Amino acid sequence: MSYYHYSRRTFLQQLGWATIGTLGACNFSNTDKSQPVRIGAMYLLTGGFATYGEFARDGIKIAQEEINAAGGINGRPVEVIFEHEGEPVQTARRLVLQENVDFLLGIDSSGNAEALVPVIPELERVLMVTHAASPKVTGDLCNQYVFRCSVNGPQNSAAGAEIAAKEAYQKWTTIGPDYAFGLQSWEFFQKALQQRKSGVKFLNQTAFPKLGAQDYNSFIVTLQNTGADAIWCSLWGNDLVNFIRQAGDFGLFDKFPIYMELGAAMEVLTALGEQMPTGQWVGTRYWWQTPDTEVNRNFVQKFRQRYNSYPSYNAENAYVGLHLLAAAANDAGTTETKAVIKALEGRQYLAPMGELIIREQDHQAIVDITWGKTVESKEYDFHVLKPIQVVKGDLVTRELSVTGCKMVAEKEFTISTNNLHHSQDVNWELIPSLIGKVY
Repeated sequence: MSYYHYSRRTFLQQLGWATIGTLGACNFSNTDKSQPVRIGAMYLLTGGFATYGEFARDGIKIAQEEINAAGGINGRPVEVIFEHEGEPVQTARRLVLQENVDFLLGIDSSGNAEALVPVIPELERVLMVTHAASPKVTGDLCNQYVFRCSVNGPQNSAAGAEIAAKEAYQKWTTIGPDYAFGLQSWEFFQKALQQRKSGVKFLNQTAFPKLGAQDYNSFIVTLQNTGADAIWCSLWGNDLVNFIRQAGDFGLFDKFPIYMELGAAMEVLTALGEQMPTGQWVGTRYWWQTPDTEVNRNFVQKFRQRYNSYPSYNAENAYVGLHLLAAAANDAGTTETKAVIKALEGRQYLAPMGELIIREQDHQAIVDITWGKTVESKEYDFHVLKPIQVVKGDLVTRELSVTGCKMVAEKEFTISTNNLHHSQDVNWELIPSLIGKVY
């Protein structure tokens, strides 16, 4: 028999949380069909971006009803616990250690996702990211427990560049939120456009207001004075709404074409109504009018009937995320984490947004991406997209070699209790149930 030796201090550090907390994290497959499968859903549910979390919750509730009506997960009903993601690490730990959830779902903010993803292996739960677009989630920070069923930042930036490359604009500047998502969006748009168009120039004068800013006047003046031909905009949510209103007062849209990466989010279009400028290219991570499939039509119809509104991309992505977890667990015949990971890797799924595949090597979804030009509509009280341009997912998804993802396999060690010294700080009677696997 081989032994892996630890000093007492090192061993206690490996335990991480207190002994009882660690026991709470153990993911035992429950075969009692009267006990629900519990899902911990974390989204922005308060503050200026709460509409995103609310849309996600709406989509999840429809998926939950559909899954339970079809027999649940391995005959057990699905229960969803919703939490605000404001402190993502603490929230995830509480959901696992106290609420004993089987899976984690959600995350709106890229900053929150980057903080949470490295912690997920210690919790031994699958996290299905449905919104946060940071490339690091399935890139530098990737691990076997984390999956993303939604479009990431480089994919959406590349789709925008695919469209922008067909226009004559040579000089570009940007406005975006001053945190991971905005900075990464500009970086990847530049790379993608340079690959598709020669002679383009990216100006040093840019605008990066803080997330949640209210006054954009000084940033708009900066944009006006750059001498750019066009502007790349990665503002989103309430920030984008405020910027568009104020930019309209300055006549910015009459002077520059502005490519808005998330301008076709329903949270933005419905908030602006007629204030949304026409003729601007806008992107989204799902558009409810496409593709014209039975799956999408049924989803939109159910959403309309229940909420009297049209689904946003966050609603659809969250809906898909829960369905993917359920399908994988049903195929695996268990909620045990390792089995569900195996069932998710390489999985193909027909979603409302179209066919997607979870790439096995980095757990990133590959799916087609929709952009379009804003037009007024007599049928709806918000602008819609015409023409609509769908960019193939495999055309804008980075090769695995450049993502930075190096999936680390789990290592197993056997620890001999004979080499451990007793301590008053630990309930040593519990140790045999904890040892055997150290990550």
